[in-house]
Amino acid sequence: MRAIWKGAVSFGLVNVPVRLYSATENHDVQFRQVHREDGGRIKYQRTCSLDGEQVSYDDIAKGYETEDGQIVVLTDEDMADLPTRSSKEIAVEKFVPAEQIDPMLLDRSYYLEPDKTATKPYALLRDALKASDRMAIVTVSIRTRMTIAVLRVRDDVIVMQTMLWPDEVRSPEFVGLGDAESEAKPAELAMANMLVESLAGDYDPDDYEDDYQQAVEALVKAKLEGGEVQEAPAAKDTSGEVVDLLAALQRSVERAKASRGEPVEEAEPKEKPAGKAPAKKAAARKAPAATKAAKRAPAKKAAARKSAEEKPRKKAAS
Repeated sequence: MRAIWKGAVSFGLVNVPVRLYSATENHDVQFRQVHREDGGRIKYQRTCSLDGEQVSYDDIAKGYETEDGQIVVLTDEDMADLPTRSSKEIAVEKFVPAEQIDPMLLDRSYYLEPDKTATKPYALLRDALKASDRMAIVTVSIRTRMTIAVLRVRDDVIVMQTMLWPDEVRSPEFVGLGDAESEAKPAELAMANMLVESLAGDYDPDDYEDDYQQAVEALVKAKLEGGEVQEAPAAKDTSGEVVDLLAALQRSVERAKASRGEPVEEAEPKEKPAGKAPAKKAAARKAPAATKAAKRAPAKKAAARKSAEEKPRKKAAS
C-alpha cells in the first residue's frame, strides 16, 4: 500500500506522527463502452448545451445550481477566497461511547501507521481506546477541506473513519408505517421470532462470495480461450498532430515547392534500413583512422627500402 497522507495525531500533549492508508478497495466489475463492430472505445466530447460548440478544459468553470434552476458561475479567483485548511494534524476533540456513533454517519476508512519513532505513543492511544470502549472524535483536513472523523481499533491497528455531516443523512419520510394497520399481531410476532431463532448464527465472511464477479471472470476466460477477442486498431489522432515526422517533412517540402511554382516530385523518400545505419556510422568514424594509417604506411615502406639499400653500402665500405 502507498500512503496518501502524512501528519500526526494529537491528543493532549501527546503527538503521534502517522501515515494514512486507504483501508478498503472496490472490486466491482468495471466495463468499458466500446463499438460493437470493432471493439474501439467510445469517446465523448464536451459540448455546451446552449450553442452545441465543443468546449476546451480552459473554458470550463464551476457552476452552482440554485433550487430554481439558475446557474451561478464560480471562477478560480472566487474559489481561491474560500476557507480551506491544509493542516497535517488529526486533532482529538473528545472520546465518546461507541454506541453513540450511528453507523449511517461513517464514510471512508483509513489505516493509521505510526512512524518508527512513535510506536510507543501509538500503542498508548490504541490501548486506551480498547480499554475504554470509546471512539475518538477528531477533526482532520484531507484535500484542503476539514471534516470530522472517528478513531477506533481494528486488529490492533487504529482505523480512522471519516463521517458524514448530520444534514447529509436523509430522513425516511415513508407514509403508512405508523398506522395501526401496519402493527403486527401477537401471533405474527411470535412466528417471526421463531423464524429469527431458526436463522440465528454468527457472521462468517467466508460464507459469502461475489458470484457475479466470478461468473464474469469465467465468461471472459472462456472467450479468451475460444479466440473471441477483437484486436482494436489504434485510435485515429484527430488533434491534427502528425505522427510520422519523415512524411511531415516531405509534405512540407512539397508545399514549399508548390508555393514557389517549382515541380513537385511525387516519389516518397525512401527510408534507409534501420539496422545498417549504425554500421555506416561506425565505418564513417573509422575512416579517418584508416586514412591516417594509409598515409603512414608509405612512409614506413620508404624507410624500410632506404635501410635495405644502406646495408649493402655499409658492407661494401667495410
